[in-house]
Parts: sequence; structure tokens; C-alpha cells
Amino acid sequence: MDALAALLQELDTFYGETAVEPYEVRIRQINEALFGDPPLAYAALAWNARELVGLATYSFLWPAVGLTRSLYLKELYVAEAARGQGIGKQLMDHLVKVAVANDCSRLEWTTDRDNTHAQRFYAHLGVTRNDNKIFYRLEVSTLKTSTTGWPADYRQDEALT
Repeated sequence: MDALAALLQELDTFYGETAVEPYEVRIRQINEALFGDPPLAYAALAWNARELVGLATYSFLWPAVGLTRSLYLKELYVAEAARGQGIGKQLMDHLVKVAVANDCSRLEWTTDRDNTHAQRFYAHLGVTRNDNKIFYRLEVSTLKTSTTGWPADYRQDEALT
């Protein structure tokens, strides 16, 4: 568990996070997400001897095409010191096997627009970029401080047509 908490902290730092939760909070969050009943997510871990060097976190989404399910990759991360050794490819290969074993019709994920290294990696795998979707995010912290439950610029008077 210590190795996973440390690798997830490295991931946060990679994405520019400066505030890190206390160790006890991180361990609780990991336990709740991966070992809750039901689990909120799954993780595939890549080890080099006794060192955790990579992870892929994922969940299943439903419905996908028809009434099938998809495997949604939330994070693919390889420790900086272990990059270029095929670990990311091994994790992706594992996810393909998990998706097939669970009768998923798709394996889907996003990457940051400025993460060109990841984009090159996915292109090298032969995966075509899908520009048909627009990604939205609503921060729960915004909702907790709102009196309506929506951000301040929510326009209740506008009809949906």
C-alpha cells in the first residue's frame, strides 16, 4: 500500500498538483476506491522486482454501444525512472485482456492536450484519436458552496430546447 500511495503522489506531482493529502488520508482513499464494497475502481500494477513502477486505474461504464459495457482507463502512469522500458505497453496489453474477458465493446480514455508524450505513445499503439467528444468537468467543491446546487452562472430561466 505504501508503494501505491507513493506512486499516486508522483502521478499527482506530474500533473502539477502541489498540495498532497496526509499519508493516512491517501491510504484511506485508496482502500475505499479499490477495496470498497463494491469497488469504485480497479488497478493493474506493474512491478520491477519489489518496486512499483507503473499503474493503470480503470472502471467499467454502461451502456456503451447497444447495451454493452466499456472499460474506461482513468490513469495510465509509469514512474519517470522506469519509462521507455515497455511498461506502459504491458499495462495496455493487460487492459485489452480485461476488456475482452468482461465482454466490453470499447476501451476508452482521455489525455491532456499538452501531454504530447502520451499522445505519441497511443499513436504508436495504433490507436486513432477521437475528436468527436467534448469533455466536461464539474467540480464538486463548487456545488457544495452553491445555493442552487449548480455553478453561479447556471441560467435556470433558459429553456432547454
